[in-house]
Amino acid sequence: MSKQQTSILNRLCAGLVLGGLASFASISQAAAQQVILRVHHFLPSTSSAQVKLIQPWCDKINKESGDKLKCQIYPAMQLGGTPAQLFDQVRDGVVDVIWTVPTYAAGRFAKSEVFELPWMVVTAKAGSRAFWDYAQKNAQDEYKGVKPLFMHVHDGALFHFTSKQPKTLADMKGLKIRAATRANSKMIAALGATPVQMPLPAVPESLAKGVVDGAAVPWEGSPAIKLAEIAKYHLNVPAGAPRISNTIFLFGMNQAKYDSLPADLKKVIDANSGPETSAWAGETGFDAVVEPFKKQAADLGGVFYDLPQDEYKRWVDATASVEEEWVKEVGAKGADGKKLLAEARALIQQYGK
Repeated sequence: MSKQQTSILNRLCAGLVLGGLASFASISQAAAQQVILRVHHFLPSTSSAQVKLIQPWCDKINKESGDKLKCQIYPAMQLGGTPAQLFDQVRDGVVDVIWTVPTYAAGRFAKSEVFELPWMVVTAKAGSRAFWDYAQKNAQDEYKGVKPLFMHVHDGALFHFTSKQPKTLADMKGLKIRAATRANSKMIAALGATPVQMPLPAVPESLAKGVVDGAAVPWEGSPAIKLAEIAKYHLNVPAGAPRISNTIFLFGMNQAKYDSLPADLKKVIDANSGPETSAWAGETGFDAVVEPFKKQAADLGGVFYDLPQDEYKRWVDATASVEEEWVKEVGAKGADGKKLLAEARALIQQYGK
């Protein structure tokens, strides 16, 4: 090989090496710029919550950030702990984002708990929009260390029973019923039944083994635990009436993690947070699935019963003490319970029009 050929070959090799290094640097830089958000929640990956809320939200921020934001979702408590510990996990930075029921940690979210009182919410869309506004104004101290991205309620709990079909207040006496939260437990006790508080994943086994006679669960939660296959009787309120009870949910991010993001990625997160995203979560994840999931129960032989208006009023009157107790409790913590309750109801009515 001539000196000239050797020189050309050396230059070509050097060019290839430099080009490879540049490509590697470019790939490394892109990888370094991508932020992976660890998202933890307590339901299966097939649940409506992941399929209709968490995954679409993650897909949207991934697209809008040009692949700079990416979620790694861990369903069914895969990273350990219990559902009641999810809020602390995200606050402490163990994970980056959580979807959870804050009030699984009983007593820590007293002001927010107003949306879990009996007979409050008619639709998840209106209730979720109202809950966001209410929490932003009145309960930010309860979420310190966590940045709420969206907050919502579900489509309203109804009672599901395996072998008993109560139709009146008297029929409820002595029945053991799963409650989702502390407020839900108080409401069930006021109806004369015995509440057994547990997170949703524990419901199927408890019903199957007779630990409880029935469960307070919204239609949205039914498929995730195959409730329609276990429970035959479904007891609900009159059409259009405020529901038996509700549960509040938080999709929140570790505040320090959010603060560490560059401005362009914060902008993407902000564009997918707030009141409108909360309303979207209520409508898409909950209101929209009621009829399809109810049909699933009907196809499996489910029997439905809606309380007549006069009986519904008896149930409302019987649970008045739950509301009164909540007003006293938040009052003892320095808040005006009556004012907060009135504000929550006004917001629900405002967004329900």
